[in-house]
Amino acid sequence: MLKKVDTLSSRYIYFASDFHLGAPTEESSRAREKKIVRWLDTIKEDAHSIYLLGDIFDFWFEYSYVIPRGFIRLQSKLIELVDSGIPIYFFSGNHDMWMFDYFPTEFGIPVYHKEMQLIVGNQKLLIGHGDGLGPGDKMYKVLKKIFRNKFCQWLFARIHPNLGISIANYWSKSSRISNIKKGDDDFKGDKEFLLQYCRSKEQQEHHDYYVFGHRHLPLNLEIGNTSKYINLGEWVNYYTYGRYDGEQFELLTFEES
Repeated sequence: MLKKVDTLSSRYIYFASDFHLGAPTEESSRAREKKIVRWLDTIKEDAHSIYLLGDIFDFWFEYSYVIPRGFIRLQSKLIELVDSGIPIYFFSGNHDMWMFDYFPTEFGIPVYHKEMQLIVGNQKLLIGHGDGLGPGDKMYKVLKKIFRNKFCQWLFARIHPNLGISIANYWSKSSRISNIKKGDDDFKGDKEFLLQYCRSKEQQEHHDYYVFGHRHLPLNLEIGNTSKYINLGEWVNYYTYGRYDGEQFELLTFEES
């Protein structure tokens, strides 16, 4: 998948991921949603485009006529930005992979389920959520194939939304972002699977930046001498996002204090 941008005209491309709205509690999620809306308000004046790289929702499933309740503030702000002429691109993550045609149809926001090569002027970026990439995590890779299977999605859609969404929300409570024990999110050095993935891809084709979410750690790591792996972190603890001007990529924090 390829997208080209000739020039940013003194504007920025913004990146964020892993809002995990809905977790760990309704109260904390509501406060986080308001913070995200404030962030979107601060970037709208100089935003060329916005890329949301997955796990924006801690759970999402679109039935034919039903979507999960809540998150109206974020959805309203996204519609406002799109209507003002700012393109927004949505990538599904492992928590919101069951996004289908609601955002494209209602908001004019395309949804992508795989990595994208983004070419801006003379630079190349590889962007996506990051789940299932690199070595290891074989169990999740099997589960991802099951969850992405059209027949399995059809079967889940047969469950009444009251029950189906309740089951999924209960399951999401065991996710890393909802778990007090944060050992899984400790930095693993050279064993970081996305770092290994980026190094492998760089041997095949040069990219100036590799930009992913999923790992929940704000990372800015060298890949060789001319490339970097950026992980966007998350918004439960770090509130980090990316800003790119066509040459330099900055990893910033919103309302750090």
